[in-house]
Amino acid sequence: MSHKHEQLLRTLFHDPVSGNIHWREIESLLHHLGAQIEPLSGARMRVKLNRMEGILHRPHHGNTLDRNSVQHLREYLGRAGVTPSAYEAKKHEPQ
Repeated sequence: MSHKHEQLLRTLFHDPVSGNIHWREIESLLHHLGAQIEPLSGARMRVKLNRMEGILHRPHHGNTLDRNSVQHLREYLGRAGVTPSAYEAKKHEPQ
């Protein structure tokens, strides 16, 4: 995982929840993690990652996610097993 994606993952899970995360960065992270993204009607997207399926919403006005959207994304990533602690554990596994 690139330093940029690693830092974004930490930002997503940091408290207080950030309200200044750009959607294009989220899409880049999801693609990097191997997620399948399927556009649905409106701003909704179906995301499949690590056998977990979820519905995410692109921002309607502007390009940044609000705090509620970041919280929803955080919950989805947690269910899919993508957290900073899981990444750290995987990074230190013997190869």
